[in-house]
Amino acid sequence: MAARLAGEALVSRLPAGTVPLPLHPWQAKRLAHRPAAARLFAEGLLHDLGEAGGLWHPTSSVRTVARPGGPAMLKLSLGLPITNSRRDNLRKELLRGLEVHRVLRSGLGAQWRAAHPGFDIVRDPAWLGVNGPDGQPLEGLDTVVRHNPFGPSDDAVCLAGLTAEQPWPGAESGVLRSRLAAVIEGLAARTERTLTTVATEWFLRYLDAVVEPVLWLDAHAGIALEAHQQNTLVLLDEAGWPAGGRYRDNQGYYFRESRRDALRQRLPGGRLGEASDSFVDDAVVDERFAYYLGINNVLGLIGAFGVQRLADERVLLAAARQFLRRSARGHGDAQGSGTAYGCGGGPVSALPRLLLESPTLRCKANLLTRLHGMDELVGSVDTQSVYVTIANPLCR
Repeated sequence: MAARLAGEALVSRLPAGTVPLPLHPWQAKRLAHRPAAARLFAEGLLHDLGEAGGLWHPTSSVRTVARPGGPAMLKLSLGLPITNSRRDNLRKELLRGLEVHRVLRSGLGAQWRAAHPGFDIVRDPAWLGVNGPDGQPLEGLDTVVRHNPFGPSDDAVCLAGLTAEQPWPGAESGVLRSRLAAVIEGLAARTERTLTTVATEWFLRYLDAVVEPVLWLDAHAGIALEAHQQNTLVLLDEAGWPAGGRYRDNQGYYFRESRRDALRQRLPGGRLGEASDSFVDDAVVDERFAYYLGINNVLGLIGAFGVQRLADERVLLAAARQFLRRSARGHGDAQGSGTAYGCGGGPVSALPRLLLESPTLRCKANLLTRLHGMDELVGSVDTQSVYVTIANPLCR
């Protein structure tokens, strides 16, 4: 696999008994300054081949690179603090991505696609790394080999990029617009409808195409996704309507403790979630799921519509409540379980009810987390970030 990604020209230069390991240029320049890596270079166990191979291009994920038409992307370690953590891949994250891929291949993925054919997880089915003589991972050298599910005709856009205001072709000098605004304004012009009408329909289609599948996975498998705007990819059809989505990020999987036995039965013989540190108490899952999917994703999208004068936020909040009531219909008492059963007898996520009924929500405070000098990838999941309490605009 590594040789195939590197290409024949590079493979022909490899020292005997070695495999190529890709590094981000930033990481490569600083690797020799790390004592553990310097020792391996001195002992002839690591070799610096310099820049080689074909060109890889950045994606909207700052350290994930791709080659047009290639079968895989690479999520590289990058020893820089970005937002709330140093962006070196951790071995537990690589194992977590592989576990989720295997769990989905156990039959869960087919069941999920039958219910929501337009949505999936961008899989992380393999990884490359280096262990030192002591058997421990060498920090900064772990690389994710990520499946590339996108074709040249796919319009897959990161939600954070879609909503971000930026200089846009055709805009007046100095005016910042988002691609979302361009899409909504274009649809309104072609359909001869108001911006609010089109924006509300776009938003409801987004909830059905992207948010509902994420709720399904929590309800049916007990896996909650850290589906904030940067981790959420929207697939747009030719007109610009949401037609599906993808989730990416091997850091952001929460296996509900209440579903431990059921999840482990999907991979018999293994110790699912142990080395990857993926099982989390349901109360913590509820708090994080409400923030990532509820506040950051859904309420953040409503805020983007509002601040860009594309729709009345009150109208979109009402549309979100309508969607959540439908998702939560038939709930029994789901406190602490993450799952209840709807009127049709199937499981439903506890999140819609929480978003509808809780007068306050716990919101991640990124600036405070950074000011406290915390790394959100270090330590227990329930204490690695600062959360504050905010009023819930969905609760009436």
